Amino acid sequence: MSEPSDWVRRWQHLISPGSRVLDVACGSGRHMAWLAQRACFCTGIDRSAQALTEAGRYGNTVLADIENGPWPLIQNGLPQQFDVVLVTNYLWRELFPVLRQSLAPDGLLLYETFAQGNEAVGKPSRPDFLLQTGELLRLCQSLRIVAFEDGFLPHPERFVQRIVAFRQPHAPEDRRPPTRYPLSLE
Repeated sequence: MSEPSDWVRRWQHLISPGSRVLDVACGSGRHMAWLAQRACFCTGIDRSAQALTEAGRYGNTVLADIENGPWPLIQNGLPQQFDVVLVTNYLWRELFPVLRQSLAPDGLLLYETFAQGNEAVGKPSRPDFLLQTGELLRLCQSLRIVAFEDGFLPHPERFVQRIVAFRQPHAPEDRRPPTRYPLSLE
């Protein structure tokens, strides 16, 4: 199994032991394995049953085609929330509202994927799978951004954008009524 992303390892200090982690397009679970060793509770989602066979060794797995079907992690009519949402080497733009809603208040988003320019050095090369300049920043503008990078990495050669951001408590995506202060009809 390959090593976890350098980006994920760089920001590991923001992931507390016991965190509930969602790994989107988890593949065989390289990040799930690494985070499970750090006492995190991982859920991986992927459309490959074969890949999930391996990933299932490190946490819960969900077999779903999230590009052509409904989001499978729904609780009380809203996306289930996690302390950490992790996405690497995957881009489905329509999923971003669900990813933001899947972050618990103060939840951490770690995202890294290919960007424009990658078509000059390899695959993916289709514009559908490459972030445009500054696109990841725009998609995450409602979050509190801690770090952002957009550029070329040499080993292996690739163009990427990557971000670390937190969901602020009571962000616009949080449509749930506050449970801390129940309404009184008296």
